[in-house]
Amino acid sequence: MNISLEQLQETLYKLFLKNKFTSEKSRFLAKIHAETTLDGVNSHGINRVPRFIDYIKKGFVKVDEEAEQISSFGMLEQWDGKLGPGIINASKSMNRAIALAKVSGIACVALRNNNHWMRGGTYGWQAAEAGCIAICFTNTQPNMPPWGGKESRLGNNPFIVAIPRKEGHIVLDMAMSQFSFGKIHTYKLQNKKLPFPGGWDAQDKLTSDPEKISENMRGLPIGYWKGSAFSMVIDMLATLLSAGDSTSKIGERSDEYGISQVFICMDPNRFGNADIHEKMLQEIIDYSHDVEPMKPGDKTYYPGERTLQTRKYNLIHGIPVDDHVWKEVLGLLSE
Repeated sequence: MNISLEQLQETLYKLFLKNKFTSEKSRFLAKIHAETTLDGVNSHGINRVPRFIDYIKKGFVKVDEEAEQISSFGMLEQWDGKLGPGIINASKSMNRAIALAKVSGIACVALRNNNHWMRGGTYGWQAAEAGCIAICFTNTQPNMPPWGGKESRLGNNPFIVAIPRKEGHIVLDMAMSQFSFGKIHTYKLQNKKLPFPGGWDAQDKLTSDPEKISENMRGLPIGYWKGSAFSMVIDMLATLLSAGDSTSKIGERSDEYGISQVFICMDPNRFGNADIHEKMLQEIIDYSHDVEPMKPGDKTYYPGERTLQTRKYNLIHGIPVDDHVWKEVLGLLSE
């Protein structure tokens, strides 16, 4: 089914208000979840809402808590999320990194004890809208085996890079697994196979079956051993910089919460020459676009380009939402 952005946002606002968030926080949470879904990332928008509500009921998400600064070392700060809502804490941390970068050119805010930040790209778009370059990452529960191992010991630790641009921001948002587990769940809801192998089944064979991957929580690292190493380093940096919990510690819990995140911001305006920057970026984009396609109709994209296209299309035609998920959300609102 397709629904309007306004209908989605208003429904989620009422649901969050019902779950004891203030009106201001309910509006903000509804806005981010709805905009994520508008951009076509249902896996980390509307599809995550039932689990978010479940985590509130279980006490993993503390409705009234919010991140606060613990320590400061120049342009490096450590914050404690106090298990507050992940979106609110992450947005607050990025705003702080942006403010510091505007003063000194570069800044880093490391956040511990946070909850799932939903779409990591949200904070890349946030920084780009403020005219800043950003690098963000988070650790997660164990859901990938280290290369050569059978059991999951690594998180699929999303990594985000954002670069502001007048003609459309560049935002890379990727997990260290071939498919995020939210995306795997989306394929599962649609009763579809993944287009490429995304993890291992119980017989230790690579599979495109989202059901089998979900059962074992053994995702395939991007680039095989390279993704495995990248994931481990992200976990190390997030843990050390925030003085928070590692994937190992998070894995000892029944669910994923109390994670560690990092928000790095740079202000490119410090170097001046904004027109030259735009020309440099366009040169790279044009060079990658101007290539013979593998198949007729194929096209190359820069990171974030398809998001902008999806956003524009869904604003006109409505946002596609899974019927089962929508009924579940409405059920939570009416119970």
